[in-house]
Amino acid sequence: MTQFSMIDPFGRAIDYLRVSVTDRCDFRCVYCMAEDMTFLPKRDLLSLEELDRLCTVFIEKGVRRLRLTGGEPLVRKNIMHLVRQLSRHLKSGALQELTLTSNGSQLERFAAELADCGVRRINVSIDTLDPDKFRVITRWGNLDKVMRGIEAAEAAGLHVKLNAVALKGFNEDELPEMLRWAHGRGMDMTVIETMPMGEIDADRTDQYLPLSLLRAQLEQQFTLTDIPFKTGGPARYVEIAETGGRLGFITPMTHNFCESCNRVRITCTGMLYMCLGQDDSADLRAALRASEGNELLSTAIDEAIGRKPKGHDFIIDRRTNRPSVSRHMSVTGG
Repeated sequence: MTQFSMIDPFGRAIDYLRVSVTDRCDFRCVYCMAEDMTFLPKRDLLSLEELDRLCTVFIEKGVRRLRLTGGEPLVRKNIMHLVRQLSRHLKSGALQELTLTSNGSQLERFAAELADCGVRRINVSIDTLDPDKFRVITRWGNLDKVMRGIEAAEAAGLHVKLNAVALKGFNEDELPEMLRWAHGRGMDMTVIETMPMGEIDADRTDQYLPLSLLRAQLEQQFTLTDIPFKTGGPARYVEIAETGGRLGFITPMTHNFCESCNRVRITCTGMLYMCLGQDDSADLRAALRASEGNELLSTAIDEAIGRKPKGHDFIIDRRTNRPSVSRHMSVTGG
């Protein structure tokens, strides 16, 4: 039986860490970023060695699942050096799973090496299979390149799960076909409600599609059965009888998933966020750099976990159009 040393004030064992290795991305998805984003200066970022040290301390304290995110994690220079370093914890058995969330643009280049490092599954964020709409939603993206990346991942033996943000008036009519396409290739799919994080160029009240409504629409042509399947994240899964595949719903707005939250997030600057939907944080970079030993760092982590809230405060405010959380998703990690 695993002995957890990170138990939050509500008795939840924290065994899942998401680490944003960069706030940079080669896309500018309209619900995530402004087109003229100002990124963090490189000097503010943790080095790859510091990221490895930080992750290792969390693993020693009970983390069993580690997900690298961004921005786009695969645009971080020499990122595979970090992945290879972290893979030693898979070999030792200390870490059960090392995964990534990616936009797929760099997968053609890195998929085989990721598999060689012990990565077994990845999430690819893709909101449409229409090349023109894909360029509109990502502003800079090339769907063909992403498709080649997915093919490379499958060829390398990686299990791919698609993540699609449900956007009213953009892809709601296309989601059933995306579902058939994904399940036809043996890929699971998860749909996500848009989250009010960071100032963007669009009005999120125009984008927001409650997944309860999407589920009702899907049930007009599919048979959905709730199943207890879990991957360690916040998705609630159903099985689709007609396709034989799984569909996950991530619903931070209509039905939050806080009661079972086992996750914390670290930004590429070393800020630990105990909750995606709140601004309370702890500066682990200071503790990391204050000493060559890990005692200060471990104490700082314990203090922060002791402040993990019961739930988040997400709301899309139709009166002010201001985001609930001022930082962008790309800073915290998707």
